[in-house]
This record gives sequence, structure tokens and C-alpha cells, in this order.
Amino acid sequence: MSDLHENDRGGAAQPLLIVEGLRKHFKVKTKNGKPAAVKAVDDVGFTVFKGETLGVVGESGCGKSTLARLLMHLIAPDTGTLIFDGEAVDSPDGISVDALRRQMQMVFQDSYSSLNPRMPVRDSVAFGPMVHGKSRDQSRLVAKDMLTKVGLNPELFGPRYPHELSGGQKQRVNIARALAISPRMVILDEAVSALDKSVEAQVLNLLRQLKRSFNLTYLFISHDLNVVQYISDRVLVMYLGRVVELGPVDEIFRRPKHPYTRALLGSQSSMDPARRLEEPPITGDPPSPINPPSGCRFRTRCLHAVSVCETTMPELSAWRDRDSHVAACHIHDPTSRHALANVAGSA
Repeated sequence: MSDLHENDRGGAAQPLLIVEGLRKHFKVKTKNGKPAAVKAVDDVGFTVFKGETLGVVGESGCGKSTLARLLMHLIAPDTGTLIFDGEAVDSPDGISVDALRRQMQMVFQDSYSSLNPRMPVRDSVAFGPMVHGKSRDQSRLVAKDMLTKVGLNPELFGPRYPHELSGGQKQRVNIARALAISPRMVILDEAVSALDKSVEAQVLNLLRQLKRSFNLTYLFISHDLNVVQYISDRVLVMYLGRVVELGPVDEIFRRPKHPYTRALLGSQSSMDPARRLEEPPITGDPPSPINPPSGCRFRTRCLHAVSVCETTMPELSAWRDRDSHVAACHIHDPTSRHALANVAGSA
């Protein structure tokens, strides 16, 4: 864990970000012309503690990227509350969205589309400080310093345009640009997924180094479980717009509680020929987010589903605690009347 950031207000015990009841449904029209809604993020709640890296994993379409954009208010949430270091976001008595964005930045997956093709690298990195009140010369000094910190020679790469850079170099520029206004938290949305493995390892090590140097907090979104295990302190697992498991990274990977998490971990490739997969750990596609199953959304693919899974939505309890390992599954609720609940509780 890093030391506290210089702009810390609430002390080490106060979470940097609390998300409560976050929801975003996108209105669409079905084939018969009737209005419907894609339930991309549906009643999501979690806590990000100061100095940690919270990894977010799940299949494509589970709502990871939508969640990131909701946190940055690039998309307006339908309902929900964000509390940043004790202050409610976009509230008369709290912190404004503009003030939030000065303390929380984002690095996107597509490193090329994130950069202005008509702007030299140094100007892309200097743009943020200029918007926030620094002079052109001061902003360029910041850009020079940030490019150096991400491993790019500012004299060599500063005058270049994005099309003259490799994928790894462009992503380093995006990281430098995100850090140029001294944020406290950085959201990394599949920030290394498009890179070659050797370059990916370099960027991951760079991110860990920058986190220590700048006392940062990360929300790291990825579909690569090995990357998440390497960089994260805690892991949040999403399925069809909801959080199904949350806990310390070692607990999640050694003793996963939710059947979906176990299936995800079981799908990891192994270099050991003796551990070759003969049968898929999970079958079928996720249900439509327009019309998700009643009760537990994973029940249509779960081997342990019973009647209570069809009628009652399992809740995620104790998600505010730093060290708790919780799963939204009836098997881990002694009061759920699931046949395996007592077995799980005594394990």
C-alpha cells in the first residue's frame, strides 16, 4: 500500500471512493418495436480504499467499461451515489463533477483513438495542465517531466505525432497525460490488453512504479485474470451488470466462492500439459441484458441452481469492509434455504 496522497482529507481509514446503488439502463427498441432497456449496470455497490488497486473482471458485455464511464461521469447514471473521500459527487454540499475529474483520471483501451492525431505528444500531455490554469510554458515543463517518468525521452518523443509511435509508446503517453494533473485515482480500462506480452509486462511494471511514486489508487479493469492477479490488491467480479464476488486477490484466486468466479478461474490456460482441460468449465452464452433471468442472473448456467435461485436475487453483504470476502450467492447465505448453504457455511 502507498502512503497517503498530499491532497488526502479523511485519513487512511476513510475510503477514497464509495459507490452505492449505481445503475445505468440504455433504452433500446426490440424487433417488434416495443421499448426496452439494456441493463448494463444494475445496482452496483463497492468501495475503493486509498492506495489500493481494485481489479475488475468479467466476461465481455458484463458492464465493466460502462461502470468506468459512470464513475468518470462520461455517462450520466440513472441512479446511484458516488462519495469521493467523504464528499458526495455532483451534490450541492459535496464535490462537483469537474472537481472529481481533477482528482480521478482514466486511461482507455484504444491508445490510438485516445490521442489527437493532429497534436504532438508533448501538447497532448500538456493540454490537461493548461485547461486547469497553468501557462503554456509551465504545462510543457509538466509534460516533459511526465514523459520522462513513463520512460519516454521528451526531446525525442515530444515533437512526434501519435502515428509515429508504437502501441506501447502511445499507451505510455496516455498514462503520462492522465498523471499530468496530479490525480489521486486512475481508472485503467483494459489499458494493456491491446499490447504484446513483452510490452504489456513493461507497462504493468511501470504502473506499479508510478503508483508508489505518486501515491495513487487504481481501478484496474481487465479480462486477463493473470494480469489482474499480478497487479491487484482486491478483485471485483461482475456478471451481467451486477457484482457477484468481491474480496482480497489471494482469497479470490485460491478460494473463489461464487460458481461464476470458479468457472472463470477454471478457464485459465495452463503451461502444464497434465492440467489440460477436457471439458469447458462454463457453457452457454450470458443471457440477454435486456431480459435477464429472474433471481440470480447466473442461475441459467449454474450447476447448483435450485428454486430459490430463480425467485430471489442474492445480495452482496459486507462489501464495505476492506478484508471481507463476499459473494452474491445463496450457497453462502445460511438463511437462503439452498440445499448447499449449510455445507458452504461449515467449510
